[in-house]
Amino acid sequence: MRRQGRLRTLSVCRFPIPVPYPATRNPWRYLRDADVVHAAVVMLFAVLLSAGLVWLGYIAHVWRIARRTPTTRPGRWVVLVFGRQLAGNHPEADYRARLGRALALVRAGQARRLLLLGGHSGGDRSEAQAGLVWLQRHGLPADAPVELEQESTDSLENLRHARGLLQGGDRAELLPPVALLTSRYHLARCLLLARRLGFDAHPLAAEATLPRTPRYLARLLMEATYLMWIDLGVRWARLIGHRRMAARIS
Repeated sequence: MRRQGRLRTLSVCRFPIPVPYPATRNPWRYLRDADVVHAAVVMLFAVLLSAGLVWLGYIAHVWRIARRTPTTRPGRWVVLVFGRQLAGNHPEADYRARLGRALALVRAGQARRLLLLGGHSGGDRSEAQAGLVWLQRHGLPADAPVELEQESTDSLENLRHARGLLQGGDRAELLPPVALLTSRYHLARCLLLARRLGFDAHPLAAEATLPRTPRYLARLLMEATYLMWIDLGVRWARLIGHRRMAARIS
C-alpha cells in the first residue's frame, strides 16, 4: 500500500531505496501503554520505600559508566551509532559528537562495519540518513561499509532492528560483538538494553571526557531515571511472572 508523505529507507549504505516509513517519534505514546505505566508505578514505589536510595544507586551506576568508558577499543568492530532528534534536518551537537567519533574510528581502521541508527524524529530525513550525509560531507571514505537503520523511534527499537540487520533475518545466526557508540550520558541505558537483547556489547563514548555542565548533569539524572524505570520494571515482571511485560525487552 502506498502512503503519502515522507519516505524512509531500508538498511542500505550509499543509494537507499525509498519506501514508506512508520510514524515519527512521539514520547507521549508510552503513556497509553499499560506495561510501561505498570513499570512506572513499581519504580515510584521503590523510590518512595527506599527514601530515594534506589535512585541514587542508579545515578552512581550511570555516572560510573559515563566517566570510565573509553573512546576506542583494540581491534575492528561492528559499530552501532545511535542517532538523536534532528535540528532542522541536521544533526545537533550531541549527534555530531557521535558521528565525529564514528568517522575517527573508520579512519583508524577500527570500524569494519558501521550501522547508523535512527528513524524520523521530525523533518524530511531520518536521523540515520542525516548522519550519513554529515559523514559524507566530512570526508567519509567512499568504500566505508555503512548501513542505515531507519525504522526505529527509540533506543530499544534501534537495537532490535540492528539485531535483525546483523542476523540477516535469521534469529539462529550468532550476533557479532558490537561497539555501542553514543553520548556518555546515554551509554548505561544502551548497554543494558543491548545485553538484554542478546548482544555481546561494549560501550564507546562520543566525548573525549565527561562534560561537567548543568545540562549534562540533567541528562545523566534523566538517564538514571529511564534506566531505573526499565530495569525495575523487568525485574518486577519476572518476579510476579508477568510474561508479556518481561518479554518487552527480549
